[in-house]
Amino acid sequence: MSKNKYQGLTQLGKDTKLPSSPEEAKIDTVPNPRPESDYFVRFTCPEFTSLCPVTGQPDFAHIVIDYVPNGLLVESKSLKLYMHSFRNHAGFHEDCTVGIAERLVAELKPKWLRIGGYWYPRGGIPIDVFYQTGEPPEGIWVPDQGVPSYRGRG
Repeated sequence: MSKNKYQGLTQLGKDTKLPSSPEEAKIDTVPNPRPESDYFVRFTCPEFTSLCPVTGQPDFAHIVIDYVPNGLLVESKSLKLYMHSFRNHAGFHEDCTVGIAERLVAELKPKWLRIGGYWYPRGGIPIDVFYQTGEPPEGIWVPDQGVPSYRGRG
C-alpha cells in the first residue's frame, strides 16, 4: 500500500494529547488490506476506566472488542486514545459499553462487531454488558472472549 492511503491519519506517528471526552476523540481508520477475506480482529482493554455519573467515583472494566472488518480497519492508536478518553466521562456501564460499540459501528461499518464490557463490582454487584450487531459471517472463527465471570477473591 502506498503512504498516500495513510495521509489522513491524525494521530499515528504524531505527538497526540489525550482527548478530554469520548465525543472529542477522533477515531482514525485505514483501508482494509484484505477486503476480499473475512477475518476476525480483537482489541482487549483490560484497564478501562470511566466515572460513575452519580458519585463521580471511578469504575473499572475489562473491555473486549471483536469485529470482522469490511472496507475499513480502526487505527489502534486512535482507538487507544478514544478508550482512554473515558477516564473523565461520567456514564453508567451500559452507556459506556454500548456507546463504544455504536461509535465503532458508525465509523467502521464492519461486517460484524461485538463488545463485552466486564465491569468490576459497584456496590458489591459486578455488571457485565454485551452488544452484538447480529450473527457473525459464516465461516468466521469466533473465539471465546476469555474473560471469566467475576468470582471475587475465591
